[in-house]
Amino acid sequence: MVDGSLFFGMTTNRMDMNKIINSLLTCVFSTVIISTAAAQNSPDELIVCGSDEVFVLDMSIIEDGLPKKVWSWTAAGRTEIPATIRSQFNTIDECKPVNQGHRILITSSGGGVALVERNNGEVIFYASLPNAHSAELLPNNRLAVAVSGHSQGNRLVIYDLVSPNNELLSDSLPSGHGVVWDQKRQLLWALADKQLKVYKLIEWDSSTPSILLYKIYKLPEGGGHDLYPVPGSSSMTVTTKNHCWIFDRDNASFVLHPFLSEKRSVKSISISLISNQIVYIQADTSWWSENLRFLDPEKNIYYKNQHFYKARWNVISN
Repeated sequence: MVDGSLFFGMTTNRMDMNKIINSLLTCVFSTVIISTAAAQNSPDELIVCGSDEVFVLDMSIIEDGLPKKVWSWTAAGRTEIPATIRSQFNTIDECKPVNQGHRILITSSGGGVALVERNNGEVIFYASLPNAHSAELLPNNRLAVAVSGHSQGNRLVIYDLVSPNNELLSDSLPSGHGVVWDQKRQLLWALADKQLKVYKLIEWDSSTPSILLYKIYKLPEGGGHDLYPVPGSSSMTVTTKNHCWIFDRDNASFVLHPFLSEKRSVKSISISLISNQIVYIQADTSWWSENLRFLDPEKNIYYKNQHFYKARWNVISN
């Protein structure tokens, strides 16, 4: 077990540490640029969600002062989902691109989980899971979902995609908010309120798979909320109640985020694989925001009456 709070004991000068972090991220971003040279002509699409809608913005096309909306999805009218479950997609809290952006994983704190085809909006998988907060595809056509506080919550839940709405197995995950499959290390990372838990997949090729809790890392503070990979690197961004962090999977260390360290109530951070631009959602009112905030370059895009919760660049790498 590694105690993330030890970071504070090792650091006497925040300015010096920020120099180190900046150097780290410079290396990370350089790696991203090298690994994506062939993709430089691809459109930089942003997937955003909140309330009952997921939509995609083409950041290269501006209409009436805003990026053009090129795709939209709501559960209403989707006959692949039982009518009793459609209404559970009223507070969407994750919209994660998977399968090279051809599909989108959607979760809702209202109780909905869905895997959706980008080209036609068809629902490939659905589940009813109260207070679902994030999901991730796993090998062998399986899915992990992080579930927050509820009588059926505080868990990491595993499904088979071939069996909608039927839980395969689960484990305790207090205030579950984030989940990431690590293909390189063959590990499943899951974010709880005060811990980052790491699992190994056991007998995954069989009909009776299980997950083994491999390691636990204590968060530097409580309120774990967003967990997302930094493309082309060993790092992940982690948000907590009052701060944002970088966690290095190779040396198991937390450091304050060089640009967002003092930001509170950050719901999501995502770094573009193409442009390296950072987009983040910081709650302005209650749990949502009407603003999409960017760094490198810094800008703010305001959408009146929107309730943004997550924003994800369409091309990601674990």
